[in-house]
Amino acid sequence: MTSEGEGVGKQVIARAAAVLKTLENQRDGLSLSQVAKASGLPRTTVHRIVTALEAQQMVITGSSGIRLGPALVRLAASAHTDLVAIARPYVESLGRRTRETVDVSVYKGLHAISVDQYPSDQELRVVSPVGTAFPIHCTAHGKALLSAFSEALLTQMLTAPLERRTASTIVSLNVLMEEVSVARRQGWAIDQEEHAQGVCGIGVQIRSGLSEHYAISLAVPALRFHTNLEALKAALLQCKAEVEAVIGV
Repeated sequence: MTSEGEGVGKQVIARAAAVLKTLENQRDGLSLSQVAKASGLPRTTVHRIVTALEAQQMVITGSSGIRLGPALVRLAASAHTDLVAIARPYVESLGRRTRETVDVSVYKGLHAISVDQYPSDQELRVVSPVGTAFPIHCTAHGKALLSAFSEALLTQMLTAPLERRTASTIVSLNVLMEEVSVARRQGWAIDQEEHAQGVCGIGVQIRSGLSEHYAISLAVPALRFHTNLEALKAALLQCKAEVEAVIGV
């Protein structure tokens, strides 16, 4: 392909990407005019791109407008699986170094869903089934995931009352917002028996470059947590750096 042809090809892909990004999180769909305005592209160009994307099931047009199609859902599911696979060697290494349970979680609404786990080999350990939905406001991985969002968005997402799980659960929105703000600044979040009595955790958000938000966390019995916190934090931050370096973000 000539350099001129390469330039045209890149421009087409960039424009298609602009249309797809405009439709992100638009569950009810947008009209052609709305997509054109939001993407900054001419309406005729948007029409051509939408027609081409629709042929590949990357967008669909319904009575309410244009929205993302099933092909992108399949691609997103594949990317989700790939991230877990990419992170797995580093998750296992973190588990072997700390001898504590490592969880990989994904953000879903007001929950952090466990999608992979490396269980501790110690007699006293914290293990939950993969697929468990953890409340996002009272877990280390949940608060780490919340730190990926702006304060303005958090005020829309979080509403009172917050569910109390233990005597240590944060049920004040203002206090939780401050905790998330601290986690955002320092790069990690902790749970001090807020989700379950006798269980603590430390978690970090993973920058995946995907629309999904992921976290890696350590679930630790309270008996060992505070004594080993600095070593756990260092190991977890190393794991985060290793995974993000491989992803290339």
